Amino acid sequence: MQSKAETVDQYLDKLPEDRRRSLRAVREVILENLPNGFEEAMNWGMITYQVPLETFPDTYNKQPLMVAALASQKNHMALYLTAIYMDDQAKEEFKAAYQATGKRYDVGKSCVRFKTLEDLPLELIGKSIRSHDVSSFIKVYQKTRPAKQGKRGA
Repeated sequence: MQSKAETVDQYLDKLPEDRRRSLRAVREVILENLPNGFEEAMNWGMITYQVPLETFPDTYNKQPLMVAALASQKNHMALYLTAIYMDDQAKEEFKAAYQATGKRYDVGKSCVRFKTLEDLPLELIGKSIRSHDVSSFIKVYQKTRPAKQGKRGA
């Protein structure tokens, strides 16, 4: 479910109270742990935390690099943690730490799904958010992208 909200407050205000409360709490954890240089914005119909294009414009889709995002979906809420899913070791470490909390580990290709705030290990989420500053996040991104192909000769 993508929102057409233009601001984070508009996005949150349109949610049912229980989801609004949960996403605000997760948002607070993200903002408390987000390294300098990332920005909060509305993008892709979600609340995103991203590298501004002014900092790194050379993206494959000409959109800011998203390090994390929050969304209210039809049957759950989702926390997207891009840095974890770009690195197999980080993904496995996150999974092990998450499962060690005893909370249900419900993930998709790039997100952690949750139905209530109590489903998330907020301390681990904070640790994950602060695991990359802008520079190291860009380096991880660049390692995942194929090298640019040179033009073929005449």
